[in-house]
Amino acid sequence: MLKETIVVEGKNDAAAVRRAVEADIIITSGFGINGSILERIRTAQDRNGVIVLTDPDFVGEKIRKAISDKVKGVKHAFLSKEEAEAKGDIGVENAAPESILRALSLAKYELEEVQATFTSEDLTYYGLMGGQNAAELRNRVGSALGIGYSNAKQFINRLNKYGISREELEAALEKVSEQY
Repeated sequence: MLKETIVVEGKNDAAAVRRAVEADIIITSGFGINGSILERIRTAQDRNGVIVLTDPDFVGEKIRKAISDKVKGVKHAFLSKEEAEAKGDIGVENAAPESILRALSLAKYELEEVQATFTSEDLTYYGLMGGQNAAELRNRVGSALGIGYSNAKQFINRLNKYGISREELEAALEKVSEQY
């Protein structure tokens, strides 16, 4: 039984999470987040903490941001697009239980005061921006770090927002390069 409450977008996402772990779940009904749902998330956050696990797409990011803006201190868990894809459909409901467990185990808090540790120059240096395989490398490194896939600008933001250290980034790069 996971102590934190998991916040997902829909009923099918909740069913996929239940196949992976026993936990309390709050369903946002997509963009249907209203005051009542936000209050339930706030209460859950105050009691045992919350982990937000949304689809790795534009709508999922919007929902994640809306929750973060209204409820401070929640954790964020990310699935890669590959883990969440089935027959052209991307969503938590398509993820294997092992992928959901891994994402939850790597959940991260947003820092209240974001440090500008990483820049676009860093991403270029590490091959995460501007190179032929930069998007694929960002995807693999984002998955290894538990911060998900994003474009280069969002990737810099996530590295800084979730307090990823240079050592953690370099270790993830090394791990990913060993798998190639």
